[in-house]
Amino acid sequence: MTNLTALALELDHLDTHPGRVVVFADPDAPLPRAAKRCDKLTRGAVARAVGSSEFGALKPGKGMTLAYPAGMAARALQIIRLPRKATSDQLRRAGNSIGAAQGEDAALIALDTLPLREIALHAALRSYRYEAMKAAPKSPLGGLLCAVKDPEAAKPVLDDATALAQSVHLTRDLVHAPANVLNTESFAAQIAGLADIGLSVEILDRDEMEKLGMRALLAVGQASDNPPKLAIMHWKGAEGPPLCVLGKGVMFDTGGISLKPGAGMEEMTMDMGGAAVTVGLMQALALRRAPAHVIGLVGLVENMPDARAQRPGDIVRSMKGDMIEVINTDAEGRLVLCDMLHYAAERFEPRAMIDLATLTGAIIIALGHDRAGVFCNDDTLADGILGAARDAGEGAWRMPLGAEYQRQIDSRLGDVKNTGGRPAGSCTAAAFLERFVPEGMPWAHLDIAGVALTKGDSAHAPKGASGWGVLTLDALIRTRFED
Repeated sequence: MTNLTALALELDHLDTHPGRVVVFADPDAPLPRAAKRCDKLTRGAVARAVGSSEFGALKPGKGMTLAYPAGMAARALQIIRLPRKATSDQLRRAGNSIGAAQGEDAALIALDTLPLREIALHAALRSYRYEAMKAAPKSPLGGLLCAVKDPEAAKPVLDDATALAQSVHLTRDLVHAPANVLNTESFAAQIAGLADIGLSVEILDRDEMEKLGMRALLAVGQASDNPPKLAIMHWKGAEGPPLCVLGKGVMFDTGGISLKPGAGMEEMTMDMGGAAVTVGLMQALALRRAPAHVIGLVGLVENMPDARAQRPGDIVRSMKGDMIEVINTDAEGRLVLCDMLHYAAERFEPRAMIDLATLTGAIIIALGHDRAGVFCNDDTLADGILGAARDAGEGAWRMPLGAEYQRQIDSRLGDVKNTGGRPAGSCTAAAFLERFVPEGMPWAHLDIAGVALTKGDSAHAPKGASGWGVLTLDALIRTRFED
């Protein structure tokens, strides 16, 4: 990951830095001292740029780049438009502009007394590319040198930002990894390695889950040669009942017997996006030593067609005891999560549960690729998640639960069907999960199918895996679940 380093702002550094230099300016205010120094070095080029109609038309947080500016050693001078009293959104946009321009040399960012965290964090978040599968990967992106008034005060801020950015990048890497490289066993092994940073990790195998009665989860993976795993990560930074975060980890989803169309199926390596966010979040909590008690659970399976595969019309018993009529084997993620929800509630008696899943295509029809769907049985928890998403700059929208959706999934032959058909598909999927949450337990389901992998740039990521959710849940934990 791109390194974040604090150093004192010395104007002489602007003269001699060989990489990219970043300064800030507002066309309606005098040039700040770093921009003024660069203006002197370039014989007025900065003032001319800031006074131009092109710069004045930029949104705050966007920038203009002067290549190989005369009078400076820099490869490029990036001038970011930013008002003195910038909003959080403008600060995030400024960070994104810096990160999007990042090359293989270091960038010197003349922050001085500007708010450090948002700019540095989002510059690091946007400085990302996935090269793991390239035969000849490019060199790593260069570091971000944050020139500030007080480097000592800046260090803990940058350490915190580094923990978050590193964990979001981990989430993106996991989502990008192909299913022949990252399968149930290799993912479980990678999770076990998180014990090195202080997480306590358990890995349950097929036999252990069979003894627990997790037949709904096991039915999804019964046709795959990659064995199912349930990984449990404990972070006990505080006493008291934990928050449980649960992630759907379908490592590849063919749809099973209800086979998906071939076009676009290669993207189904991302169907473990909820598990990736959960792992990224747990790493972030451990790296920043969060004073919170959080348990992350990820159910890892592969949904394949085979003579052993479950069929439409099969009826399976969940760990809770409910009999589930399988209408469509491509509605498999809810079968994984329902056993996990019951297990987490029964074993850990948490204060709240939040699950994340790339669960339905219907949520993409409803909300597109800019907002995750938030289904929640508790207004306080829902408000906390939506507020955290706003603070993190990640899109989220509350969706309905209700008895009408429960009626759609009532089964004539069993207790519940795993799909209620096309109408309100994301709502009936959430209604299914709701049946496995104990009465009175605060619970939220985050359907991230539309935001986990995008075809264009997202809020703070290049196209591809976004890592949506790590920032939101970390912000929620800071405000609602830390001692």
